[in-house]
Amino acid sequence: MIKTLLLCVSLVAGVMWLASGSASQSVQSGQGKPAAYSSEDYVGSEACKDCHEDQFKHFAHTSHAKLAGLGSWKSKVTGCESCHGPGRAHIEEGDPTKMMSFKNKTSKQISETCLTCHAGKEEHNNFRRGEHWRNDVGCTDCHSSHSTVVLMGNPGSISLVSEAARRNVDTRSASMLRGSEPQLCIGCHSEMKAQFSMPFRHKVLEGLVKCSDCHNPHGGFELKQARLSTGADNACLKCHTDKQGPFVFEHAPLKIEGCASCHSPHGSANSKLLARSRVQQLCLECHSNAHEIGAPDTPNFHNQAQLRYQNCTTCHVRIHGSHVDRFFFR
Repeated sequence: MIKTLLLCVSLVAGVMWLASGSASQSVQSGQGKPAAYSSEDYVGSEACKDCHEDQFKHFAHTSHAKLAGLGSWKSKVTGCESCHGPGRAHIEEGDPTKMMSFKNKTSKQISETCLTCHAGKEEHNNFRRGEHWRNDVGCTDCHSSHSTVVLMGNPGSISLVSEAARRNVDTRSASMLRGSEPQLCIGCHSEMKAQFSMPFRHKVLEGLVKCSDCHNPHGGFELKQARLSTGADNACLKCHTDKQGPFVFEHAPLKIEGCASCHSPHGSANSKLLARSRVQQLCLECHSNAHEIGAPDTPNFHNQAQLRYQNCTTCHVRIHGSHVDRFFFR
């Protein structure tokens, strides 16, 4: 009985000690926090126009500037002060230190400011676990918060702009990018430019396809930050829907290894973006056996020395999967 009573007393004392410690820590942390600003400290973006005329001129055309007119943002701070802080003290004293400047901020500090608004949606939720965050690439390395001259009707690609691409919405102005998307991505990923210049390629440089159609530049769970949540190949199947299936007779490499087991996704010197120059070479990488000529468990007439048997897809036309034939004949 006495032991039980002593145990209860010690537990109560421990709880009280922890509570007092957490309370003192909360008081100390509360003392270190800056005082909250009142609504009178905010003067609005129009007050910035007198001194920062060029910045205001560019900023006025952006979606950031239009937030003040949206009903859902009526109770929130919008405009210049949403990023730079309240401007009353800066205007009255003329002291640049009274406003938040991003000149000496790191890329992560700048990105944290952007994420105060641009968070909570799938597009940006994983930015802190992405490759750009880990390599100190911040939001303003690709985006301009003040924007530049708005370009309409031109995708801003670097070569061979097609007529269809000219009719697309300009992603540069829509996403407030510092340049065209291919130029921004290739600026760091320079090895991709050579692949997109191959004879057979995805038309990224022409403006028909964007890097962000397949990759999420703001991070993600998939390899290479591929879009969608159930496998990297979903980025391919978004356009190549006829290869998706499900099929009655599945081709195992497509389900296990994915499209990249046979195709080079960015560009190739081979037709259909194949990883090998001949279809036969691709097939024999899996369908080979030291004791047989050609594929295992196949008829004897698959003599690879004869030219007519060297293109496998001449007969196996539904090589991605078939609904009617287990050999993918049709």
